[in-house]
Amino acid sequence: MEAKKIRNTRVVQTDQVLINDLNNYSTLFGGVLMKKMDACATLSARRHSRVKECVTASTDSVNFIKPIRRSDSVCIESFVSYTGTKSMEIFCKVIAEDLETGERRIAATAFFTFVPLDENKRPLEVPGVIPETEEEKLLYETGKEREEIRKLKRTKNKELVARLTLDKPWD
Repeated sequence: MEAKKIRNTRVVQTDQVLINDLNNYSTLFGGVLMKKMDACATLSARRHSRVKECVTASTDSVNFIKPIRRSDSVCIESFVSYTGTKSMEIFCKVIAEDLETGERRIAATAFFTFVPLDENKRPLEVPGVIPETEEEKLLYETGKEREEIRKLKRTKNKELVARLTLDKPWD
């Protein structure tokens, strides 16, 4: 399977902040932002794998860096930053721009892992990626380390889930 340039997976979505998306601090709800990021990352994953269905396998390293206010626009940039055999790491960068002053700032970053599925819901192989810019190269070169951390977390989570109860807490 031939590797693809990272730039071909890039998706940029810009949106305004709506009043219904604000919390009691008049900043964008983190969950609303995560939904927008997941939607953008899904497009990058599908663009790279060229399949009908890609599922979010994990979300890690969601970092809320600066608050996003009602006067801001929200620009989410996503692209495939690293690939395994049957999974893709998608990097999301959120840039908030104050529409009155033009000031821009990194508001959040996140890494998502997606798995492309065939018609029988089985994971498919994915092509590798070719980084070109300094940012892409940095993320690609550090991808293996993040993959190892995710594997360890997955193992630890399986151990935890095996010990959890299904009892109703109100019984």
